[in-house]
Amino acid sequence: MRLAIVGAGAVGRSVADLAGGYGHTVTALADSGSAAVDADGIDVAAALERKREDGQVGTAAPEDALDGEYDALVEATPTTLGDAQPGFGHVRTALERDRHVVLANKGPVAERYDEVRELEAESAGGVRFEAAVGGAIPVLSTVEDFGPNNIVAARGVLNGTANFVLTRMAAEGLDYEHVLAEAQDMGVAEADPSFDVEGTDAALKCVILANVLAQGERTYRLEDAEVEGITDVPGSALELAHEDGRTVRLVGEVSGDGVRVGPRLVSEHGDLAVGGTTNIVQLETDHAGRLNLSGRGAGGPETATAVLSDVGRLPEL
Repeated sequence: MRLAIVGAGAVGRSVADLAGGYGHTVTALADSGSAAVDADGIDVAAALERKREDGQVGTAAPEDALDGEYDALVEATPTTLGDAQPGFGHVRTALERDRHVVLANKGPVAERYDEVRELEAESAGGVRFEAAVGGAIPVLSTVEDFGPNNIVAARGVLNGTANFVLTRMAAEGLDYEHVLAEAQDMGVAEADPSFDVEGTDAALKCVILANVLAQGERTYRLEDAEVEGITDVPGSALELAHEDGRTVRLVGEVSGDGVRVGPRLVSEHGDLAVGGTTNIVQLETDHAGRLNLSGRGAGGPETATAVLSDVGRLPEL
């Protein structure tokens, strides 16, 4: 399949780098200020090298990627809230051209899910977004296989940065600020970590999952979620929890009551007590009990595998 990749951060670059191994051809790669475009397939290695050396992937304009020849648009620009632009506009452009869309960007399906589905209904193209929920973890494909009607609730640890911080606080008896600084030095946390530690990232993932499970009966947005982060979790709370055989994790919950994200006490030896940057999602099913899906919830190559798995599920146009 011919891919146009918009967004040349860690995920977009990884998709471009790995696409050939999955049997796909990259016909466009765009960053915020440039694009490499070739209907017969761009030189991915050269584009990525140019990005490393010059900060741009090519000499064409970014919009040329959307206007070029491709079967599926991979939308990997940074997640934005509210109007979810420019990602939503890219989705609209591709679907109006009867092209498929695969999203790593959470914004369009967290903030404008109903509009994305309406555009999809009027297009020959389809929309998939596995990578927007659990990185490499096949959450949405599992829901699809079981059928959303058969999933009654979901919960999980869905942010690696927050989980790393809580894991280190518990293991070393350190306070939040100390561990956060350590995480930033290691590259686990961003210079501005608020999106992760305030619970926004986990909430967006839960909102997307809630939208899928609702099957159009209602639409959720970030503003509908109850969200509390980990910034106010003291080290003493983790020490007290340990004395009782428990620990604290930032847990997202999706149920008939809505979407909630916040610090929760969990058993130290329970499934939700994953360590470091590992993520886990638990799906409660009607007839198969609880399913635990765990793995790497972030990272360029990891998330790219989810994107390319989605591409592989798309029908030929």
